[in-house]
Amino acid sequence: MFPWISFFSYIIIMAYTPGPNNIMSMNNAKNVGFKKGIVFNLGIFAGFSIVMISCLIFSTVLYSIVPKIQLLTKIIGALYMVYLIVKTLIPSKTHEIKNNNGSFIIGALLQLINPKIIIYGMTAISSYILPYYKEIPILILFAFLLSFAGFTGTLCWALFGSIFSILFNRHSRILNIIMALLLLYCVISLFI
Repeated sequence: MFPWISFFSYIIIMAYTPGPNNIMSMNNAKNVGFKKGIVFNLGIFAGFSIVMISCLIFSTVLYSIVPKIQLLTKIIGALYMVYLIVKTLIPSKTHEIKNNNGSFIIGALLQLINPKIIIYGMTAISSYILPYYKEIPILILFAFLLSFAGFTGTLCWALFGSIFSILFNRHSRILNIIMALLLLYCVISLFI
């Protein structure tokens, strides 16, 4: 049975926690406003979708060539999530990106070098999706679900801009502990 709770916990944590897309989206909305910032977010969504489809193709080909790689990818995905747990529990300052050019093309191209979404896609696809589904239309729907979750995260960061930043600053410790516990649940559920 597909681990829906663990899967959605993972994608929500990855989509809504600070990362390059969310920080850039927040700063872009601060600089140009939410409405003008939508173009940048649509670029992020387009680039994100391309990266998710690429992750899907790479993972599917890898699984078909080396079927025993599934356990290895689960272990790598679990180790990455443990790394995220540690990073979540260790306080850090987010660095704002100044003078962000919020164009569609910039938003899309930045996804090709965004390590968070590449690892997000590879982990979600190889650890959660491919062990349960092989049908191409379903796999493509999952890739777009992953992209859409990321898109909603950037929109939230753009919409709330400084409010989100204040929330994280005021309640960062408790929010980080909750996110770390949810990630730990995701790690455990990979092997149950």
